[in-house]
Amino acid sequence: MNIGYARISTTDQNLQMQTDALSKLGCEKIFTDQASGARDDRRGLIDAVEFCRAGDSLVVWKLDRLGRSLKHLIETINLLHEKKVGFVSVQENIDTTTSGGKLIFHVFGALAEFEREMIRERTNAGLASARSRGRLGGRPKAITAKQLRIAQTMLNDPKTTIKEVCETLQVSKTTLYRYLNKQSSVRG
Repeated sequence: MNIGYARISTTDQNLQMQTDALSKLGCEKIFTDQASGARDDRRGLIDAVEFCRAGDSLVVWKLDRLGRSLKHLIETINLLHEKKVGFVSVQENIDTTTSGGKLIFHVFGALAEFEREMIRERTNAGLASARSRGRLGGRPKAITAKQLRIAQTMLNDPKTTIKEVCETLQVSKTTLYRYLNKQSSVRG
């Protein structure tokens, strides 16, 4: 029996293309997820693997639908192998019920992992380069040190309300309190 598994990462994507293709390939049961491929706790995948019996094949439209990390892909394929369940990836033409399919799976998985490592290295190199030029990543501070001193001075006057301070600094109460709490915890 062919058991299908389809996954999308975001609500902008649509499962229909994958599920239609899996149905045409003879998948009698199809499990789905809307989750990142990096997550190991995808309920649809867990259910699909549990549903598989010896002699079945788990079928995906594309290898990256099963998972993004080489470690997770290999763990899943090994789990399927222990259960005597095959794995088929349509787009990459991988069928682990054949020795050639097993080899191709491991080569594709290694290449995908290599590509992710290269992206990670380039990203880290770019961040290091930006830091060396004095540019810091991340979100800018909502309140500067000068604004925080102004807020504290204003709040020393019992007639000044939090609302007035927030309007002056153009920040929310939550933001102001967060910065004030940070300031008091640094002193304490």
